Amino acid sequence: MKVINLSESNSILNTFMAELRDVDVQGDRMRFRQNIVRIGHVEAYEISKYLSYSKKTIQTPLDKCEVSTFDDQVVLGTVFRAGLPLHEAFLDIFDGAGNAFVSAYRYYKDREMNEVGIKVEYCASPDLNGKTLILVDPMLATGGSLELAYEALLQKGKPARLVMACVIASQKGVDYLQKMFSSDDVVLVCGAIDPILNDHKYIVPGLGDAGDLMYGDKI
Repeated sequence: MKVINLSESNSILNTFMAELRDVDVQGDRMRFRQNIVRIGHVEAYEISKYLSYSKKTIQTPLDKCEVSTFDDQVVLGTVFRAGLPLHEAFLDIFDGAGNAFVSAYRYYKDREMNEVGIKVEYCASPDLNGKTLILVDPMLATGGSLELAYEALLQKGKPARLVMACVIASQKGVDYLQKMFSSDDVVLVCGAIDPILNDHKYIVPGLGDAGDLMYGDKI
């Protein structure tokens, strides 16, 4: 699996990431969601470099010209609920893509809140056979959510290519996905990779609970 950490190079992405993490800024839910969208636009552009392209002839008002555009049939897959703004960002760029949704949530198996489980309840998708599946989820902690979402989507067919994108990943989650997806054709794009996953399986320094910051606390 090819891993791309966008924070390793200087770009405007780092400004959006800084605001997402800043406790004095992230209290503004609208701005938090908008920063997720802006990061999604940057990541979608980066992912576009890894698609398959061919030249097509376009007729302008004055003459014909050749333009190299991608040939992939893209399906955007998203994990509810926190993935929705990121999904919309990718749909802004890949506006002709099909859309797939998986409802998955994390829960604690023990009173100490150290052992995390993930439950998938819902999956809706077009046919995935031969498609390029771009699977997005803002936070990649253990890697379990993306793994289970992908397995759920396989009920809808086998994609030709898999690309994954997250805003912040833990190194442990990245390592886990690298073991799960050993093929060089699989790509993971991260806005940043953080070093620590704490006892409650939250990314540190991270940014907190992305879903709550987008939409408010849950019961």
